[in-house]
Amino acid sequence: MTELGQARKLRNYIAGEFKDAADGRTTEIINPATGEVYATAPLSGQADVDAAMEAAAAAFPAWRDTTPAERQRALLKIADAFEERADELIAAESENTGKPLGLTRSEEIPPMVDQIRFFAGAARMLEGRSAGEYMEGLTSFVRREPIGVCAQVAPWNYPMMMGVWKFAPALAAGNTVVLKPSDTTPASTVLMAEIIGSIVPKGVFNVICGDRDTGRAMVEHPTPAMASITGSVRAGMQVAESAAKDLKRVHLELGGKAPVLVFQDADIAAAAAGISEAGFFNAGQDCTAATRVLVHESVHDDFVTALAKAAADTKTGQPDDEDVLYGPLNNADQLAKVSGFIDRLPAHAKVEAGGHRVGDKGYFYAPTVVSGLKQDDEIIQNEVFGPVITVQSFTDEDQALAYANGVEYALASSVWTKDHGRAMRLSRHLDFGCVWINTHIPLVAEMPHGGFKKSGYGKDLSAYGFDDYTRVKHVMTSLES
Repeated sequence: MTELGQARKLRNYIAGEFKDAADGRTTEIINPATGEVYATAPLSGQADVDAAMEAAAAAFPAWRDTTPAERQRALLKIADAFEERADELIAAESENTGKPLGLTRSEEIPPMVDQIRFFAGAARMLEGRSAGEYMEGLTSFVRREPIGVCAQVAPWNYPMMMGVWKFAPALAAGNTVVLKPSDTTPASTVLMAEIIGSIVPKGVFNVICGDRDTGRAMVEHPTPAMASITGSVRAGMQVAESAAKDLKRVHLELGGKAPVLVFQDADIAAAAAGISEAGFFNAGQDCTAATRVLVHESVHDDFVTALAKAAADTKTGQPDDEDVLYGPLNNADQLAKVSGFIDRLPAHAKVEAGGHRVGDKGYFYAPTVVSGLKQDDEIIQNEVFGPVITVQSFTDEDQALAYANGVEYALASSVWTKDHGRAMRLSRHLDFGCVWINTHIPLVAEMPHGGFKKSGYGKDLSAYGFDDYTRVKHVMTSLES
């Protein structure tokens, strides 16, 4: 690998070695902040997938048989190495995504390192329920075991962090990994492979670059016992369908359309500020982003005014600008998608702020607020995945709940109110994997992240996420021999 910041050639990492695609194919990688090519990456085919799976399968028995303490030490070393090489990781991630350098340092490196250390601790907790005699003369106990080889596909919105969410629990549980980054954001993942590969045995952690066909070949390959993807609903459905052919275990973290319920007793200024940041952070390219605000009719106009001002005060720009909250959209197709939602707005909608591209270099889009929308509008029902916050009005708690649950996604939500009883009622009835109260978007390693409905199934983070990478075996022994 050449120095970061220079046009360079990225390579796959298989069985402890960096390799080109077997057939030599490559794809150009574009920096979304400039629109310019900064690297090439392998466009991996079946031969590369075969090689990575073979390496992971060969490494599995020895890694499976390491003690939890050994795996913990390895993960702790990885966390330390990520901290030590943070500058390199930040530069690679910013080039990948156009994210602000300062925010990547403060908002991504610390939680990533913390999450790796959490799963290092979880490695020491591979235990079943206590043994017991449930039939006379026989003792039963439970073994908690790794699954095997895990095929993992990470998205382009958080290439580094989502990579951590995938490899850390898998390795902690004793599995081996073949990880594919998005075809638009491979740089930081390849760098992570260099770091991790210097710590774990060869074949335990492998990275192959490529496109949808590469990911499909990974999921359809007979070797992995589990397929995990963070991505679109469409991609998740395809993975589930492919994995069903040989009954692979599947872990899906898909789209979101988070409702944000603001009641008349909420602190409007604080709600507007918090929601604005949670909706525009990372250019709204977050499945949990505060994108769909539902406001009580009595405070609707005041809230829209406050939110529009917050949007106007929010800045997007180049990664080295310390005053920006977010950078560009990830690619030209995503810019066209976000622009299309605004171009197709119905006549009853009103753009209160933004609604346009920023500049003609890179894929920047202005922080946007749209009001006057109805429940069946396209922009309410479908994920925009951009810096766009919509606002609807509701009359009472029942209508707010109906609007909130009235989409196909079910990942995250929030309630803004001073009424504790109302908050508890809604947290029970909101059909989402996470409900925040008077805040939106904080995550901690100890708590699970994952949704329902078309947002997928399985959990990231927490002991629940760790359990997803294990299997349970019942062992029964006779007391007579």
